[in-house]
Amino acid sequence: MNGAEVYLQNKYSSKEDKTTELVTKYAYLVKKIALHLKSRLPHSVQLDDLIQSGMIGLLDASNNFDGSKGASFETFASIRIRGAMLDEIRSGDWAPRSVHQNSRKITEAMTELAKKLGRDATDVEVSEYIGVPIGEYHKMLYEASTTKIVGIEDLGVTADALVFDNQNINENAPLNAVLEQNYRQSMAKAIESLPQKEALLLSLYYKEELNMKEIGSILNVSESRVSQILNQAILRLRSKLKDWF
Repeated sequence: MNGAEVYLQNKYSSKEDKTTELVTKYAYLVKKIALHLKSRLPHSVQLDDLIQSGMIGLLDASNNFDGSKGASFETFASIRIRGAMLDEIRSGDWAPRSVHQNSRKITEAMTELAKKLGRDATDVEVSEYIGVPIGEYHKMLYEASTTKIVGIEDLGVTADALVFDNQNINENAPLNAVLEQNYRQSMAKAIESLPQKEALLLSLYYKEELNMKEIGSILNVSESRVSQILNQAILRLRSKLKDWF
């Protein structure tokens, strides 16, 4: 074996050892993130499936981490792990077409009523506008929330949009960065304009990371009602931000 071959063997062996070390050391993150996501998802989503996709995300992180960028590996890996889990779930969207149609119908109704009334519409007003009883409207919200991921991520941002700080834009920033910052500003304003209960629920769910049961206890409503209000808040945000989509 010549010198070049020895160098290459040592180089790749060292890289493999480092990858194995990182995966072993941070494997706990996969289960931690999986359990956190599982508490927000339908029962049909299996914890083992989340963990499996999360391990792929961790392996990807260990192979692509660049410490010179400034971020810690734990932060970098957490983003990759969560992203891999969400990609896996979204790729297997099991929602019937009628559920997606109902979600669009509700979003459009919220938009039209907000223009007509000059304020956000109530549950009753939305249900009357789309021509269904209030109980059927709540069922539509519940079905949407239990057949797919309903979250801030669906609007193109992460949960940190709820703690947005109004920084000034650098005039020399790339166009994409300016657009993203403007979108986040619009998102922050939309959240602030939500009905009080919906804004509070979003804060408890995404910022404080409470589960449905804990939020239900605080708001004195059932877990299913929490799910309905959460989905209604997301659909209302989508209606407020429709010009961005």
